[in-house]
Amino acid sequence: MVEISPLTGSDRANWEVLARGQNAYFGTEISDDGYEQTWQRLLDGDQRRGIAARLDGKMVGIAHYVFHAAIWGVGRCYLADLFVDPEVRRRGVATAMLKWMAWDAEEHGAPRLYWNTLDDSPARALYDKVATFHEGLIHYSYRRDANQRS
Repeated sequence: MVEISPLTGSDRANWEVLARGQNAYFGTEISDDGYEQTWQRLLDGDQRRGIAARLDGKMVGIAHYVFHAAIWGVGRCYLADLFVDPEVRRRGVATAMLKWMAWDAEEHGAPRLYWNTLDDSPARALYDKVATFHEGLIHYSYRRDANQRS
C-alpha cells in the first residue's frame, strides 16, 4: 500500500536522491545550493508544499505543489513536480500522490489542481486517465533579457 505524507526534516537525503533523479530525467542542472534552497522553501513555505510517497517504508516518490490566488474565483493549486522511482512505476504511486494533493488543495480552498507536462511524456497515459486534457492550450514562458531596461 502507498503511504503519502508531507515532507519532514528527516526526509532530506531521500528527497534529494529523487529530486536529482527528476532533474536528470529532464536534463536540468541544479547546484547543491539550489537543492538546499528548494528544500528550505518546501519546509518553510506556507504556500509551497512537498509530499513523499512510500512503499514498505521506503520513499519512492515526491511531489511539489504551490497554492496561489486566482482572479476569477477561489485559489488554485499548481503541481510543479511529480517524480516516481522508475523501479516502482505503474504501481499506483503517482495516482496516490495526485489524489492526496487534490484532497489537500480542496481542504485549503483550492478546488482545482493543475499541471503541465511534455507532449511525449510517458506520464500522459496516467494523466489522461485521471484529469481533463485541455486540447489547444499552449504554454508560453517569457523571461526578460537582463540587459534590457524596459
